[in-house]
Amino acid sequence: METREQAHLIAKALSSKKGLDIKVLEISDVSVLADYIVIATGSSTTHVKSLADEVEYQMDEAGFSVSHIEGHRGNGWILLDYIDIIVHVFDDDSREYYNLERLWQDGKVIEFDDIV
Repeated sequence: METREQAHLIAKALSSKKGLDIKVLEISDVSVLADYIVIATGSSTTHVKSLADEVEYQMDEAGFSVSHIEGHRGNGWILLDYIDIIVHVFDDDSREYYNLERLWQDGKVIEFDDIV
């Protein structure tokens, strides 16, 4: 599975658990940090954790283990590092505060037809 397909799988996992404002940004041309960043919002800290858990579950099922997780246990922001893909799941306030879309505005927005 190519990295773009993995990013799609992550976005679908977030969508399946009603993640809000899901964005997939291709940053491979502007950073060596990763190829993609996936950003989503949860409506509560419980929802944020549920979204992160679903991503981790779906990626494990596809054979990809998370390299590192930051922010579990009631935080308003959970980061899942899959080396080539970094997933950020925020609550509303944290997403607005950190505004990663502005930080990575030089990245290319990738749209998938089956992601709400």
